[in-house]
Amino acid sequence: MPHTAYIGIGSNLDAPEKNCAEAIEKLDAHPEISLQAKSSFYKTQPVGPVEQGWFINAAIRVQTTLGPLDLLEALLSIEKEMGRVRGEKWGPRLIDLDLLFYDERVLKQEGLTLPHPEITKRRFVLAPLCDIAENIFHPVLKKTLKDLLEELADDTEVIRLPVKSV
Repeated sequence: MPHTAYIGIGSNLDAPEKNCAEAIEKLDAHPEISLQAKSSFYKTQPVGPVEQGWFINAAIRVQTTLGPLDLLEALLSIEKEMGRVRGEKWGPRLIDLDLLFYDERVLKQEGLTLPHPEITKRRFVLAPLCDIAENIFHPVLKKTLKDLLEELADDTEVIRLPVKSV
């Protein structure tokens, strides 16, 4: 039975827009993952104590037959395949793929918490998510993503980029 998952995507090294687009292509090419929707790309101010360049962020909705841990493993595998080396927390990254929601599953175990615990604190996650899922409910907070974005205290800059014509 297929499951619906939401994945956050980000990059701020080399060619961030290209990196995000490549990650989306790799996810869609996976035999057990099917791309259903993708947000606009956003140029976003970095968060945290590390001085670094701005990010490109996006969100996608996929259908998958993978369980949550196997889906996470697929995300980590794509990151590694694209050349991500895990450095300091909150530091620059070539590609970052975060499993944000998996159906309405609430899960807390080593290596995976669902929904992703930082969603409600990050404009750079909520803005792209609202492009594709503003009316879904956070299964713990029982609020829509649109409501969570409107209530957000985070004032970091998040700029929607124009869609590039092909």
